[in-house]
Amino acid sequence: MLDYNQPIDRARPEAPQQRPRAGFNVLELVNLLWRRKIAIAVAALLGATLAVTVGKSLAPRYTATAQLYVDPRELQLVDRELTPRAQDVSGMSMVVESQARLITSNSVLLQVIQQADLDKDPEFGGADGKGVMSSLLGLIGLQPHAPSATEKKEVQLAALEALNRHITIRKTEKSFIVDIEVWSTDPAKAAMLANTLTSAYLAESRNSQASAARRATNDLSGRLKELRERLRNAETVLATYKAQNNFVGTQDALISDQQLSASNQRLSAARAATMDAQARLDQIEASRRTTADAGANSEALQSPTIANLRAQYADARKKYAEQAGELGPRHPALRQTEKQVEDLKRTINEEIDRFAQSAKNDLTRARDFEASLSRALEAQKRQSVQLSQAAVRLRELEREADASRDVYQSFLKRSRETEEQETLNTSAARIIGEATVPQRRSFPPAMSLFAMIGFIFGAIAASSWFVAAELVFAGAFVPAPAPARPNRTPLPQAPEPSRAPETARAQPVSRAPEVAEALPELAAPPLQPSMVEKPLIEKPLIARLQEADVIHTLGAILATGGGIDLTRLGWPTLRPGFPLTTLLNAWRDMRTTAARRAGGKTMPVIALVGASETTGRSVTALNFALAAARDGARVLMIDADHQAHSLSNKVNRPRKSEPSKVGWLSIGSKAAREIKTLNGISVLPAVEGDAGKATDAIRKAIEQARSAGGYDLVILDGPTAPLTAGSRKLLDDADALVAVLPTSLDINDGLEEILSTLGRAERKLVGVVLDELAPMAQARQRGRQYA
Repeated sequence: MLDYNQPIDRARPEAPQQRPRAGFNVLELVNLLWRRKIAIAVAALLGATLAVTVGKSLAPRYTATAQLYVDPRELQLVDRELTPRAQDVSGMSMVVESQARLITSNSVLLQVIQQADLDKDPEFGGADGKGVMSSLLGLIGLQPHAPSATEKKEVQLAALEALNRHITIRKTEKSFIVDIEVWSTDPAKAAMLANTLTSAYLAESRNSQASAARRATNDLSGRLKELRERLRNAETVLATYKAQNNFVGTQDALISDQQLSASNQRLSAARAATMDAQARLDQIEASRRTTADAGANSEALQSPTIANLRAQYADARKKYAEQAGELGPRHPALRQTEKQVEDLKRTINEEIDRFAQSAKNDLTRARDFEASLSRALEAQKRQSVQLSQAAVRLRELEREADASRDVYQSFLKRSRETEEQETLNTSAARIIGEATVPQRRSFPPAMSLFAMIGFIFGAIAASSWFVAAELVFAGAFVPAPAPARPNRTPLPQAPEPSRAPETARAQPVSRAPEVAEALPELAAPPLQPSMVEKPLIEKPLIARLQEADVIHTLGAILATGGGIDLTRLGWPTLRPGFPLTTLLNAWRDMRTTAARRAGGKTMPVIALVGASETTGRSVTALNFALAAARDGARVLMIDADHQAHSLSNKVNRPRKSEPSKVGWLSIGSKAAREIKTLNGISVLPAVEGDAGKATDAIRKAIEQARSAGGYDLVILDGPTAPLTAGSRKLLDDADALVAVLPTSLDINDGLEEILSTLGRAERKLVGVVLDELAPMAQARQRGRQYA
């Protein structure tokens, strides 16, 4: 952790003192092996010769490969297969694995042995029957002894075991492809055996399916005769029982049950008709008893006669009302009309009486019909109870007959299906690559590899022998003494050195540890004191940019008279006035130190670098430039952050940029020209493009401004970390560096990160600005978010 009360010593960390290593010395070992180089080379050559001789003596092997596609999803030729298919991925993988094992089964290999006559092949443990003994017996006219069945079986088993060793089955991961590899001393034989094996497997697969279907057909056919006899007996017993108990009916129900259901429905309809007739009669009687109009019921309203009478009655009353207003009460016409009204009313009542009498007759008839249906239903119920008692046994016999019929039909249908499946091949396995005659042997490998392995092992064996002999007979190697390390005493703190002595002093210090670490075994003469001592770096000044030092304004507001005002970009900027604040005094001291470091240059260059956050560094750089301009300096501010270019985004807004009066000062393009502001600060925005071109353009602009004059100070906003080759060139051109550290991060870790990133340029560090505005800005952002 850094201590700001002491000078910073960052020239290079002192290399840890190397401890003497126990054991033997590497140089001694190298010298020993170099002295024995001829013997080691001879041993290596002998090892290579021996390895090649062994390789030549090995019998060559030729491997032929055939590819087989084994699809567990067999062809769907019939609705029901003998064996269910695998539905999930794991089940399919198991099926393919099983088929791969089936390729090397005894049944398949025995077919290969029989087809290829491997029991007579000496490579597979057989005899061709044409040996020396057979030839001698043939010369004297004797026939060789024919092998017995036991001997043939033993030879066949030996060939089976040998063939199994010559076969390798490989399943490709996540696929249905199986590679069949067969090796032999004869390349043509290897290809023939691989193709024969695939053909034998496919034939065995077809035969196994046909055999399974044949066994199923035989088993089903054997049961059909017994099931047919059982069905015939059950149907005979059922028919006899129905005839004995008078169970007559259709396929769905008995006639008695149908009659009972029909009678019940008719009785329900008769009861409904009786209730309807009773309700109609009650309505008519009720309307006759009331003082209301007797014809106000549904039957009267639906009768055309009553409708005609009511129309005449209405006309007569209307006529009576008209005459009553015009004629006297004793007028003959009025009396005649009154009599007509009374006659029509009496006629309507007589018609309604006829409706009532008809309703009574309908009710009587409905009641009689209901009673007759009720008596017939009771008789049918008694008959149905008798049949229900006998139907218990009937249903039992029907269930037995139905079960026998279902089983017989199922067996009969399945027997026909399996009989047809005997001739069908549902396997989806096929050969996708036949084995070809291999052109190169698979074993042993090339003689060059044997020679290389023998050469290496021979050299290692000879080297080990010489080292062991040296350790046993001459004693262990003595460790070499460690090189002497001169004591380093720090120099007393001196005034600020110039830039040239710093460079001259840093160069030898950076080389001495590298030489010491590269050659730890060699003793070196003691170094000069001036080369050993680590130079001291002046302690950087520290400034705190706090919330009390700045004010916040709205962005994108132009000042009066037009032009760009850097205090109105939306960033926090220095408060007006207060020229003697602690922050401004610290920044004045930093600029003074930078001017002293510049060695009398008229326009020093100060670069502001940051650890992580670019916006906080840009805000600090802007306020640093405003502070210098407030003190009367003519400032040129350059955006050197070619990645984020936060300052350029704030300044280069539509209709808010003023063309430069000095048009030649630019960074590589017309779009990135110098922008004059109302604060006495000129801004060069960042240029678009890669880092190398942007760095060259910035350096060229600094040289132009320095040669033309007109500026007292150049402030670089950046470069950003991590540094590129071009960014390091900018730091080399800068006269002083100022580190910006946000207080939201660990300050010491951030400064350590900056110093390690700067490297040798860390000597130019003149100040550290602790940015305390970033946490406040984040808090305001969160408050605005939840407002």
